[in-house]
Amino acid sequence: MAIKKAQMMPTFIYDGVDRKGVKVKGELPARNMALAKVTLRKQGINIKTIREKKKNILEGLMKKKVSTLDITIFTRQLATMMKAGVPLVQSFEIVAEGLDNPAMREVVLGIKGEVEGGNTFAGALKKYPQHFDRLFCSLVESGEQSGALETMLDRVAIYKEKSELLKQKIKKAMKYPIAVIVVAIVVTMILMVKVVPVFQDLFSSFGADLPAFTQMVVNMSKWMQSYWFVLLIGIAVAITAFLETKKRSKKFRDFLDKAALKAPIFGDLVYKAIIARYSRTLATTFAAGVPLIDALESTAGATNNVVYEEAVMKIRDDVATGQQLQFAMRLTNKFPSMAIQMVAIGEESGSLDAMLDKVATHFENEVDNAVDGLTSMMEPLIMAVLGVLVGGLVIAMYLPIFQMGSVV
Repeated sequence: MAIKKAQMMPTFIYDGVDRKGVKVKGELPARNMALAKVTLRKQGINIKTIREKKKNILEGLMKKKVSTLDITIFTRQLATMMKAGVPLVQSFEIVAEGLDNPAMREVVLGIKGEVEGGNTFAGALKKYPQHFDRLFCSLVESGEQSGALETMLDRVAIYKEKSELLKQKIKKAMKYPIAVIVVAIVVTMILMVKVVPVFQDLFSSFGADLPAFTQMVVNMSKWMQSYWFVLLIGIAVAITAFLETKKRSKKFRDFLDKAALKAPIFGDLVYKAIIARYSRTLATTFAAGVPLIDALESTAGATNNVVYEEAVMKIRDDVATGQQLQFAMRLTNKFPSMAIQMVAIGEESGSLDAMLDKVATHFENEVDNAVDGLTSMMEPLIMAVLGVLVGGLVIAMYLPIFQMGSVV
């Protein structure tokens, strides 16, 4: 219900006069009209007219969604404003004006309205759980309680930037082969539907039996000409079923997480990315003063993989009974020895957050190198697959002509 309320927050259009007697008008998102009036009065605006803005259904459908990159940019800009000594509410105004995404601007103004209404910054963020996760809210709350909100925001901004960079690296590794495979499928379908029938008409005038390979391609072409729409519907249904099953079934998501770690080419990349996320999240939360047990609980969800989520929760339980972190990590058999040794050094020297930060940086660099290596390896492999696919079709079409030439 909290998500729905955050998404449905109305916007009010107002017209009034400020403290200097200057006419002002604008828009303000708020939970209700009473809260909007209170917020405007606190800003020194004498309201003449105020009304709720009618929602345009088409505009709502076309509105750009708030992405993790938007949240990262917002966090960095807000941290910069706070470090420069700009008050929190004014920082919201400045950041909102510079945002290109209207949906993100609406979220920022909504948070500003909550803070002006007396809510804490962390409390305002909790109104938008679909954009700000529990870890984000906990770090901000810790910063507010310790009186070092600007320092904590800077740490959160660094954490979000590192996490987003890691995510972009993984997407980079996935996008290229997927794009080439899609192009290959489209080109193959065009050849089968448009080009093969031309050769088919030519072959029918020969009056001779076609080679088995050519006949197979011709039969596939006939089927695709007659049932191409069935193929497209089948692909659409398969993709939709996959996405819906992934969304609704925890068992299926768990299966995908386990399969991703065992994948022959991408498994090592996924493993290194998980270790990097684990180290970066734990380093950030522990440095923020969050107790280790609570930090491990937040870190478990940040791994984005059920295998490591369960492993981290097991580590949390072991640490709660008095075991050292490095020993608990070793018992899971899920973490590299380098990470365990660095954690051991950190625990002995009292600089656990610094050691975890070094582990995170190391594995982030490993992910970067793995992506570059994977891209270099995939290029010739994909070219070979395309060559076999398209070359096979060309050979199938010209094979009867070659046989005729040998007979003559």
